[in-house]
Amino acid sequence: MTTWYCTNCNYKMEQDESPENCSNCLAHAKLILNMAEGIPANPEDVRDSARKKLKGLCAAYPLCDGNFDKVCQKEAYGKPIGFGGAGQGTSFKNNVQSLMNLRLKMRVTGEHTEPDTSIDFLGIKLDFPIMGSSTAGIEKYNDAMPEKDFCRAVIRGCKEAGTIGWRGDTWFYTPENNPALEVLKEEKGAGIPIFKPRSQDVLKRLINMAEAAGCPAVGIDLDGCGSTIMAKHGQPVFRKSAKDIKELVKFTTLPFITKGIMAIEDAEVCAEAGVKVISISNHGGRVLDSTPGVAEVLPEIASSLKGRVVITADGGVRTGYDVLKMIALGADAVLLGRDIIRASVGAGSLGVQLHMEHIGKVFKKAMFMTGQTTVNEITGNVLC
Repeated sequence: MTTWYCTNCNYKMEQDESPENCSNCLAHAKLILNMAEGIPANPEDVRDSARKKLKGLCAAYPLCDGNFDKVCQKEAYGKPIGFGGAGQGTSFKNNVQSLMNLRLKMRVTGEHTEPDTSIDFLGIKLDFPIMGSSTAGIEKYNDAMPEKDFCRAVIRGCKEAGTIGWRGDTWFYTPENNPALEVLKEEKGAGIPIFKPRSQDVLKRLINMAEAAGCPAVGIDLDGCGSTIMAKHGQPVFRKSAKDIKELVKFTTLPFITKGIMAIEDAEVCAEAGVKVISISNHGGRVLDSTPGVAEVLPEIASSLKGRVVITADGGVRTGYDVLKMIALGADAVLLGRDIIRASVGAGSLGVQLHMEHIGKVFKKAMFMTGQTTVNEITGNVLC
C-alpha cells in the first residue's frame, strides 16, 4: 500500500495506484505526490519540480531577469508571450535591474529587538507585507495544472503562510465560467479578485459575484486594456476614464483596487475617483516594452499619494531584500507574481506556503540588519 500526499490540501491517501484526483479536495493528480519519494521541504525543492513541468517555457533560473539568455525571452518573438516580457523584454529587465541598483544601509548598533513584520491591509492582519499577485492562465502553460487547482494553490498557500493571495483574470475566464471566483466562493472569500478592464456591465456582474463570495476587496487591472488575446476571444477590454472608475468604486461596498499604474497622472485620477488601493505595476513587463522599472516610478507616486491611499508594488521582486527596498521607496506592501506561479506548479499550496514563508523570513532578517523594528517605520533611510 502506497501513501499519497496532496500538496493542495495536505491530505494523505492510502492506495496502491496513483490517484487521479485527491479524494478530499479533488485536486488533479499533478498535485499528488508519492510520499516514499519525498515531499518538498524548501523553495529549492519546489523550484526543481516546477522546472520539469514548465520545460520550454520557464527554466526557473536562480536569477529571473528576462535577459536574452533565458528561455522565456528567447521564445517571445512571434509566439505567445509565455513567461517572458513584451517585445525585447526591456520592461521585464528594468523591473529587476532597478531593484538590483539599490543598496541597503547595514546598521548593527542599538537595542536588540526582534522585527515585527506584520501589517494591516484593508483591515486584514498579515504576518508580513507580501501577497500573491493577480496571475491567471496557468492551465494553458504546458497544461501544467488545472486552473481551479492553481487558484486554490495560491489562495490556500498564501493563507497558510499568514498572508493573502490576489486572483487574476484572463481570456478563458467568463462570468459563466470563472475559475477564480468559483474557488474564492469555495474558499469563503479568502482572496482578492482583480478583473481585466471589461465593459462596465460585465465588471458590475463580476463584482457582484465577488461580493457574494465574501471577498474582502475587488479591483481591476487597468493595464489590461492592451490585451489583444481578450478581444480575440470575444472578451473586449477598454481604457477606463475617471468617470468609469468612480462608477465602479460607488457600485460596490468593497474596497476598490486599481492595478497597473505607472504614471503619477493615472495615480491621481484613481485617488480622486475614490479607490482604496493603487497598485504600481507594469504587469511584470508584459504589456508594454521600454517602460521604467516599477522601483523607478514608485517614489514619485508614493510621495504624492502616501497616506491618501494604500500603495502596493510588484515587478522584479524576488527576495525579502527586494521587499524591503520597495517599502523603503514608499510601498505599503508588495506582490509576487512569477515566483508564485512557479511555486504553485512545483508543489501546489504547499509550494506557495514554503515560498512565501521563505521570503517573509528573509525580509525579517533584512529589517533586523538595517535596524528596523516595524514595517511602518521603514523609510528611504535604509537605502544608501
